[in-house]
Amino acid sequence: MSEPGNVEERWTQLRERLAEFEQRIDQEFSADPGEHQERLSQRTREWARSVEETRPDSLIELLSFTLGEELYAIETGHVGAVLPLPHFTPLPGTPPFVLGIVNVRGHIVSVLDLRVFFELPIEGLSDKNYLLVLRNQDMEFGLLADRIRGIEQIPRDSLQAGLANLTGIRANYLLGVTAEQTTVLDGARLLGDPNLRIHADD
Repeated sequence: MSEPGNVEERWTQLRERLAEFEQRIDQEFSADPGEHQERLSQRTREWARSVEETRPDSLIELLSFTLGEELYAIETGHVGAVLPLPHFTPLPGTPPFVLGIVNVRGHIVSVLDLRVFFELPIEGLSDKNYLLVLRNQDMEFGLLADRIRGIEQIPRDSLQAGLANLTGIRANYLLGVTAEQTTVLDGARLLGDPNLRIHADD
C-alpha cells in the first residue's frame, strides 16, 4: 500500500507536467496580436493568389464564326446582336468592303464585308449568312459572317501573338490566335478605327 506522501508527490508531479504541456500548446498554437495578424495576412495572400488563377476575368469569351474557309472569333463583349442577314441596301460611293446598310431594330447599320476587307476568297451570299452587330458607346456597324460556330471561353493568356500567314491588314486587327488556329479579331480596334465609320449620308 502506497504511503500518503508518495501519492501526493506523484499528483503534484502530474499536475506540473499537465501545466507544462498546456503551456507548450499555448506557445505553439497561440500568437501575440501582431504575429496572429501576420498569419492571417499570409493566408489571405495565399487565398488571393488562388482566386487570381481561376478568376473569371482571366478567361476570354469568344463568339466564333467563319469567313469562307477560315475561322474567326471576336469577344462577345463587343457584340450587340447576332441575327440572320436581313435585306440590305447598297450604298453607292462607299469603299468596296461596305456591303450596304440594314435596319436593325430601328437603327440604320452599315454592313462591312470582311472577306473583301481582308482580301479573302468570296462566295456568294445566301439566306444562311449572318450579321454580327458590333457596338460601343461611339460606334456601331455590322460584320458579315458566313456561319456562326458558337461561343466558348478560353484562358486569355493562351492566345498566341500571331501566325506567319497573318500579315497585312488582318494583322492590324489581330488580338491573337487560339490553339485551334482561330483568328481572334480585336473588337476594340475595329470599333475605334475611323476608317470604318460609314454613315448612310456619306
